[in-house]
Amino acid sequence: MRQMATYDLMEAARNTNEWLGASARAFASYPVWGLVPHPLFKVMSAWGRVTERSFARMVIKPDWGIRTVVAEDGRDHLVESETAVARPFGDLVRFRVHNRPEKPRRILLIAPMSGHYSTLMRSTVASLLPDSELWITDWHNARDIPVSAGKFDVEDYTRYLVDFMKHLGPDTHVVAVCQPVPLALAATAILAEDDPSAQPRTLTLIGGPVDPDAAPTEVTDFGRRVTMGQLEHLAIQRVGFKYRGVGRMVYPGLLQLAGFLSMNLDRHAEAFSDKIVAAARGEDSERDKHNRFYDEYLAVMDMTAEFYLSTVERIFKRREIALNEFTVEGRRADIGKITEVAVKIVEGAKDDISAPGQCLAALDLLTGLDPSKKAHHVEPGAGHYGIFAGRSWRDNIRPLVFEFMDSNSPQPPSNARLSLAASNP
Repeated sequence: MRQMATYDLMEAARNTNEWLGASARAFASYPVWGLVPHPLFKVMSAWGRVTERSFARMVIKPDWGIRTVVAEDGRDHLVESETAVARPFGDLVRFRVHNRPEKPRRILLIAPMSGHYSTLMRSTVASLLPDSELWITDWHNARDIPVSAGKFDVEDYTRYLVDFMKHLGPDTHVVAVCQPVPLALAATAILAEDDPSAQPRTLTLIGGPVDPDAAPTEVTDFGRRVTMGQLEHLAIQRVGFKYRGVGRMVYPGLLQLAGFLSMNLDRHAEAFSDKIVAAARGEDSERDKHNRFYDEYLAVMDMTAEFYLSTVERIFKRREIALNEFTVEGRRADIGKITEVAVKIVEGAKDDISAPGQCLAALDLLTGLDPSKKAHHVEPGAGHYGIFAGRSWRDNIRPLVFEFMDSNSPQPPSNARLSLAASNP
């Protein structure tokens, strides 16, 4: 079958490197080498540990790891994640805080489907949870979805968002980050026309490509240079025999990871070299900065071929959202129909993935929305990840987003506060 052998070859190479790392670690850790005080064995053992862990993480979905939240009573309250809506390609997951009075803010966090799991938003979840009731989209790895489940493209993704918004109801504040920003805008437009009573109260769009041509970046330039035929030939493969999705056409996570690493190859090579040296000296730890970052960064997921290709063609090449021509099942999602949902745009001044201006283009499309319901914030010095994680998000952007939500709610939370726990997740 077409390119199934290539998929299995990549998995075989990953598995072989994991085995080589485990073998080097076991061999160099054999007690007899204690009689030979040579640093070679410590370096070999360290290289093996780092290599084994790194290649193993590539096929493991990370855990959310959010155990407790500190509430107003000063006590730790247990957090449990539960599936609110289950779908073949992605679930709506709720983080329920036990024995805590329900918070007035109800937030739907739309995580990107762009190569990494939704757990990439872990710090964002941890910062929002102390002051809100929180739901998140949890997208599934396409390699684990049988072909019998059918296709999943940008239109299917948009319908999922519409259904999730309907499920949560009109008291919801939606926050979309990066890739889903234009589709969240389209989903809201569909609700505005088909079911106005189910629209969310606010829509916060963070660093997404509403109009990729508004501020070209390396990502948009790549989309322009490569034809759809070239992209399909270079990027699309069939899932191999090891997984439930055998035969499904996908953009493999391992291939995506190779692209991620190549963008900053020198920095990653230095990070792994430093980690091996630290491990050889006995100066590393299980949850040090390196492991915390790469356990998440290396965990990649396959995307369905139709979702990846339709995203490139319809969002980047044909600019259907930017031109307000995006359709779902033949019906236009007219963004101008949004008249009641307050919209806030957040961008990073140093964002090199969705540069300032790409997300801001959404405000020009909202022709039916009163200017008082539009807001825009550019965070100085923040890159792409800084606008939804890290200090810039916690200290500056998050309070502004909460203020925006509360000012567009009928009864702003009287007991709402920005928890210290959220400032230091």
